[in-house]
Amino acid sequence: MQETSPPPIPGQSTAADRVAPRSRRVRISVNESTAPAAPAAPRPSGTPSPHRGQPDAAAAPLDELRTALARFVVLPSEQALDATVLWIAATHLQQVWQHAPRLAVVGPAKRCGKSRLLDLLTETVHKPVITVNSTAAAIFRSISDEPPTLLVDEADTIFGSPKVAEKNEEMRGLLNAGHQRGRPVLRVVGKEHTPHSFATFAMAALAGIGDLPDTIMDRSVVIRMRRRAEGEQVSPYRTRRDSPALRSLRAHLARWTASVAEQALHLEPKMPVEDRAADTWEPLVIVADLAGGTWPERARTACEQMVTAEAQAEEDNPSNARILADIRRAFAAAGDPESVSTDALLYRLNSEPEAPWAEAGRGGLSPRALAGLLREYGIRSGNVRMPDGNQLKGYTRTKFTDAWKRYCPTVHPEIGSDGSRDTPTE
Repeated sequence: MQETSPPPIPGQSTAADRVAPRSRRVRISVNESTAPAAPAAPRPSGTPSPHRGQPDAAAAPLDELRTALARFVVLPSEQALDATVLWIAATHLQQVWQHAPRLAVVGPAKRCGKSRLLDLLTETVHKPVITVNSTAAAIFRSISDEPPTLLVDEADTIFGSPKVAEKNEEMRGLLNAGHQRGRPVLRVVGKEHTPHSFATFAMAALAGIGDLPDTIMDRSVVIRMRRRAEGEQVSPYRTRRDSPALRSLRAHLARWTASVAEQALHLEPKMPVEDRAADTWEPLVIVADLAGGTWPERARTACEQMVTAEAQAEEDNPSNARILADIRRAFAAAGDPESVSTDALLYRLNSEPEAPWAEAGRGGLSPRALAGLLREYGIRSGNVRMPDGNQLKGYTRTKFTDAWKRYCPTVHPEIGSDGSRDTPTE
């Protein structure tokens, strides 16, 4: 496939302005950020952005950044491209956020554009700290009161297998804690072993093959990269030629975000999602509201669609709520009996052709494996009485009711005695 070279992106420098090539990656490297301008006067909490819905010059930095990203990399959807642009802009306002959303750039195989996207983030985010197989201690010592943006490449070498992930639990804990402000780590330093508190709050982008640990994915805006198809063309990225223009965009973003920082601090946008997803996406939606134009609607569309897609992926993951959803379907298929034997339940689970349970072991999902999956939800088997009067090991429906409402509320919702549903079906 032949690569094309579209016109230069906004802010492209001339040959005389080009800088020396970026030095080869080391374990930790820090790029300087443009000094911010004076912040704008605050507005009352909850006041809608004056830019929302209006085509305004405030949207220009985001529009230019979107054009630049699309020149060098193919994102999986328009919504993913919008989300990436908003995440980059949000890194320049970390001082006002309560939560630091992660950007999980994952793909099923090599050559999906993950590293290229990380190259572009390096030149556009606020104060990038590039880490390749670094230790947790080195990373949290790189975080100060002015949070940098952590860029973790080859994350699959850190979390790629259970054995490797077990050795990097401290790194996972650091990334989890740093999602929320005010979650420091405590370490002893010096010959006197004096306790010292280290900050963990910082936005982070992680790129790798395969999904990251669940607790990190749950705190992330997830970008699922894929290989370019025939006809999807991008321009080759060259550091010496292209980085000056990207850094110019970063300076433009820094000036704009500094001018709206006080407004961002007081905005409380209406979110299309709830709970942790709302915490993670709120900075992106606030940036969109401040930019105005079509960005507010596009941000909420991206938020809703991408969060819904990840929720579906979680339900399909056998290590998460998929087992609860499939057991709910099994009870419904059997006419919602008060109890079901373990053998009958396993037969239904292992017989489902599109479910993963038949491949869970040599003979499919076993009683012990089923018990292990359900234990984390507080559900245990016991002696249950069958319709013929016999007692067998099994599960009562009432033990699942609370878990079904919490983790798979849309799968055959329970119907009360008055005919109303306990949870909505949509």
